[in-house]
Amino acid sequence: MTTEHRMLLPTDEQIRALHERFAPTEEAFELVYTHCEIICAVAEQLLADYPLPLNAALIRAGSLLHDIGVYRLYDAAGQLDHGTYVRHGILGHTLLRDLGFPELVSRFCSHHTGVGLTREDVLHQGLPLPVRDYTADTVEEQLVMYADKFHSKTTPPTFVTASSYAASVRRFGDDKVDRFAAMVEMFGEPDLLSLSRRYQHPMV
Repeated sequence: MTTEHRMLLPTDEQIRALHERFAPTEEAFELVYTHCEIICAVAEQLLADYPLPLNAALIRAGSLLHDIGVYRLYDAAGQLDHGTYVRHGILGHTLLRDLGFPELVSRFCSHHTGVGLTREDVLHQGLPLPVRDYTADTVEEQLVMYADKFHSKTTPPTFVTASSYAASVRRFGDDKVDRFAAMVEMFGEPDLLSLSRRYQHPMV
């Protein structure tokens, strides 16, 4: 990566300020920003054991920003639109792009859903997205996408084990299970117990 791109990466303080700016309520901020912090912790844990050098600063920024588009799905009453939740990625990508962020940062928003959405997924599942691929192309994107599978913004928020995620993704096809298994093989499994204790979120 060039020095110019390194300089364009936002700081932790700038990222938190963006979350505070776009979160419609304090509850939304706590839910989304805490999730992003957790995914960052998972990603950095996995990164520490990865045998090849990766861009740690990009992974950190991508982890902390990947779900910022969720705020765009809250209505005036502070209710989240679960029906079109899959749109949060492209909404976040557009938000960051319009703010002048480089594409290599904005892509973390639109390329982290599931184990990667293909144009065939969009068509066959009738997803409310432009028809194209939303797959993680770089190892940094793959790592953030993978880390995101281990925590869910449910009520209450939960940590998700690899076996639990594999079971849940099976409904989308065996190819998705195989894709997740390949990521488990590639990156290993994080220590969720320590994070569960730190954040007081249960494991499923």
